[in-house]
Amino acid sequence: MHAQNPYSDRYDLKRFVTHHSKLKNHIVLNLSGEETIDFSNSTAVYELNKAMLLADFNVEKYELPMGYLIPPIPGRLDYLLHLQEFILEKFNIDKNTKLRGLDIGAGANGIYCVLGSQHFNWTMVGSECDTKAVEIANANMQHTKTLKGNIEIRHQENKSFLFKNMIHSDEHFDFTVCNPPFHTSKEEALRGSQRKLNNLGREFDKKDVALNFEGQANELWCNGGEALFVKRLIKESVLYKTQISVFSTLVSKTASLTPIKKQLIKAKANYEVLSMDLGNKKSRILLWWF
Repeated sequence: MHAQNPYSDRYDLKRFVTHHSKLKNHIVLNLSGEETIDFSNSTAVYELNKAMLLADFNVEKYELPMGYLIPPIPGRLDYLLHLQEFILEKFNIDKNTKLRGLDIGAGANGIYCVLGSQHFNWTMVGSECDTKAVEIANANMQHTKTLKGNIEIRHQENKSFLFKNMIHSDEHFDFTVCNPPFHTSKEEALRGSQRKLNNLGREFDKKDVALNFEGQANELWCNGGEALFVKRLIKESVLYKTQISVFSTLVSKTASLTPIKKQLIKAKANYEVLSMDLGNKKSRILLWWF
């Protein structure tokens, strides 16, 4: 975890409860007698991350309907912290500079935009192809003055494009972020969730797991999975290399790096891969520039 990530130690659940009382209903004791939550319970995870936003990021109100991807705040913040560090060092920029970012596939949670605004005081644009998700994200932005002033969520009407229609001809962004759908199908995504529950030692009903996937097609899976999605990002990024300083995306699977690197070489892009470890989960951030 990044050295500046405030969530490297155990969560202060008692403090979170003072900001969001519903979290109290989901606090349980682990085998060591310490307070925690059931991380296999999607409602508990949602209430925890909502409490973080209310307690630590000056968000006045945040609602996410059941079925949409729940954003784990520590991991999303870690991505942005690593990205900021890279940009500041690469371009010799002062830490207090107000950067401008574009989130490709902001989702209903719009979490990178929220964290970019509230933790870093950046201005953010989020692109999203799902109309309902755009409505949900925009609704959350309206309740907090800084979110409303720093963030714009744009609807990508043509799913064939990632950057096109989202970037105006006179715009410049310091960076892009993306958490791509990394499964190739709904069935693969379901199997992944079932494995997670098995690893947590929890029995589950397949119908219950399936219900949690409502509205998440654009968030969790796409044809070709993350490798093909990132290759599309790279191909299209060539057309916007004068308007964006650094492109970035998460890459979940090590096996995806080989085809992605081939695409980067073909595009004649400079690139770097940063490791990102969060507990037992290992991921990586891909950055490229021209």
